[in-house]
Amino acid sequence: MVCPCGLLTLRQEPVPLKSISVTVSIHEFVADVTAELHYENKETVPVEAFFVFPLDEDSAVYSFEAVADEKRIVAELCDKTTAHDKYTTALSQGHEAFLLESDDLSGDVFSCSVGNLPPTSKVALTLKYVQELALEPDGALRYVLPTILNPRYQLSGSPDSRCHSSQPPVVPLKTLPYTLSLAASVSSQRAIDRIQSNCALGPIKYPGDDRTFAEVSLADEYKFDRDVELLVYYQEVHTPSVTVELGDPSGKPDSLMGAPAAMVSFYPNIPETQAPTTCGEFVFLMDRSGSMDCPMNKKATQSRIEAAKETLILLLKSLPLGCYFNIYGFGSTCEAFFTNSVEYTQNTMEEALKRVKLLKADLGGTEILNPLQLIYGKPSIPGHTLQLFVFTDGEVADTFGIIEEVRKNSLKHRCFSFGIGEGASTSLIKGVARVSGGTAEFITGRDRMQSKVLRALKRSLQPMVEGVSLNWDLPPGLSAKVLSPEQTSIFQGQRLIIYAQLLGTMPPIEATGEVCFKYKYQGENFENKLTFPLQIQLDSNLTVHRLAAKSFIQTKDMGILETAAEDVKVIVQISLESGVISSHTAFIAINKDLKQPVKGSPAHRDIPRPMLLGSIQALPQKSSHHRIPLTRAVLYHAGNTQAFPRKVRKSLAACSPMQKKQGAKIKLKASSSPSPSEVQIPVQGPLCLHQHGLSARGAKEPFLLTLPIACLPIVPREDHLLQLISLQRANGSWEMDEGLATVLGVSLPDMETALTVKDADSSSWATVLAVTWLHMNGQDRKCEWELLERKAVAWIHHHAGSFLQALIEAATTFLKASVDPAIFAL
Repeated sequence: MVCPCGLLTLRQEPVPLKSISVTVSIHEFVADVTAELHYENKETVPVEAFFVFPLDEDSAVYSFEAVADEKRIVAELCDKTTAHDKYTTALSQGHEAFLLESDDLSGDVFSCSVGNLPPTSKVALTLKYVQELALEPDGALRYVLPTILNPRYQLSGSPDSRCHSSQPPVVPLKTLPYTLSLAASVSSQRAIDRIQSNCALGPIKYPGDDRTFAEVSLADEYKFDRDVELLVYYQEVHTPSVTVELGDPSGKPDSLMGAPAAMVSFYPNIPETQAPTTCGEFVFLMDRSGSMDCPMNKKATQSRIEAAKETLILLLKSLPLGCYFNIYGFGSTCEAFFTNSVEYTQNTMEEALKRVKLLKADLGGTEILNPLQLIYGKPSIPGHTLQLFVFTDGEVADTFGIIEEVRKNSLKHRCFSFGIGEGASTSLIKGVARVSGGTAEFITGRDRMQSKVLRALKRSLQPMVEGVSLNWDLPPGLSAKVLSPEQTSIFQGQRLIIYAQLLGTMPPIEATGEVCFKYKYQGENFENKLTFPLQIQLDSNLTVHRLAAKSFIQTKDMGILETAAEDVKVIVQISLESGVISSHTAFIAINKDLKQPVKGSPAHRDIPRPMLLGSIQALPQKSSHHRIPLTRAVLYHAGNTQAFPRKVRKSLAACSPMQKKQGAKIKLKASSSPSPSEVQIPVQGPLCLHQHGLSARGAKEPFLLTLPIACLPIVPREDHLLQLISLQRANGSWEMDEGLATVLGVSLPDMETALTVKDADSSSWATVLAVTWLHMNGQDRKCEWELLERKAVAWIHHHAGSFLQALIEAATTFLKASVDPAIFAL
């Protein structure tokens, strides 16, 4: 039987969602977003549609409404239990109802329920949100529209109802039954230098000659294969500013929404200093789940696990002597390199490097809570602050629980978190960094994991900022009440955004105020002052107020299970007053004006998500037969069942996966190539194909899969820069040996002969040559080796002494280098 609408999920169900239309208005560093979801029921029965989608966890969702039968219905925000009761009652009475809520256990997953959508009817749902834009190291402001929602890894034994909204059905990209369009405008007092995107864009329009306004839209061919990213470059991005916004005239004058609000943007002038000799305990927690075998991006020549291994090598080489370190790998289980963190020496570094080279993405799912508890349970090392680096491409069900665990231990450490690949949880990555005073990074598209991680290490090595305070100088009768959480950690080059209420009597329009940000750094006092006009801006969306409310809610909202009872009351109060949704509130809209109430229970329809390369994880669940995670090659065919023989297609089934077990019956082995661009792989079956892997009930008869060569496992390219770095000793020096000669492209005898400086030792000579080569050949990746080079230069000054200048001259001559000798200055 052919479905009336012609759009089916893997379970042969019609899909009522037809399109998503997004409009983005970016002003300075704030985005105001409107998303419209268009539904149409082409079935002959009423339906209830359930759609799960991601949003950045910093999004302040403040409006939800429906247009049904040309009638506009504005949703009411109320506590979540009440919203659910109203929704259920409305459905039982035959009314049309619409529910929007965030996930109980994660702040970046939302669900939309459309209940009692009558046959042949259409409805448009509109949600609105505002958010601050992240500042990238190159000065770009980054807006991301998340479209990829990876499966949430659920611990065995946890109740399904806790994370029901995180497990939507999936379909191959080419059969996704709805479309996405996006149009954006960008405006600023400063000229727009350029706008870039990871997706194809239509022509960018600049209506005015001053380039303070631009219009941009997605090209038609967007395929839901990545999150949509816009990078906006202003000509003067680091200018501090204060925006004063008029409150809601209908609110109480001293309330959150009634009083004027100020948004202060600072760029503290924190000087960069040389890293101290010893400065902490560095623990690297690395995701080793099966999905880490996927490529970094669609055009990558490096898998995530290989990029992670290279990153760990760079980290190990960049650590200062005298610190402590350890490396943990996690998946369904956890493995540590050392029982406790060890002192960083040549021996411990070499042992760790050997183990790094053997790392594989072979630990199953993504259980991060247990290794975190294990790390926090270790005794502290006196005089060495714990610096935790967390790397994951996975999703977990109880995000808030993990954030709460990090928060409980925030006084003893800082957490630097890295989301790898498309669809990484913004709630998890940003949340653990926020509550611990660290930083969060997302590694997508063509980003290099190595450069972002080394930048974070560089920050972690900087001395602590102390004595942070914010002082206001306002006209008589006016005071400021800060709503933002207290700043505990501030890093060089970071932006600081502060929200405050202005209480009292506003002065005449020509009056000014002053805000001063003070802090102490390495015993020296610093301050940044900013004078601003007390000129109130009118904004019907109350953007500053909504962002202030979101900032306040984030400090207390730990989800349904983790939030303290007294905090729940405050969260609900602020959420209802500001109209900004939380994990304890939800939007509910009811249409009671249907011409004929719906009778009986509607048919349930789950809106599917795209099935993506790189978003696959193994979820443990009891099963009577073996399963293995999809290899990169097999995953290529997950969206194309016609590639399998007819006999195998019959056994295709969507079923819950489990992690790899010994004795799996499936074997993959490349054989002769039927064409220059293809190989054939024999597979034993029969098989069950599902979104997370292949399963085999027994070894029957083999068949061949024909696969593009491009889908075969990645072979890392030879990287001379990494080879050179791998040869560096823990103290920063190199030895004169065959390995170094090979990287430099010379013979060892020639290198020995070129050492003409009498009484200079060979290690000093080798180290000067290595540093010179780095500057000759590695400038495009300098941010990845700056720290280890700094360690090398310090070692040279300590050991080469009076021979240094002669060694530098001999090295530049021998390598025919044109580098500046000043690179060896301390």
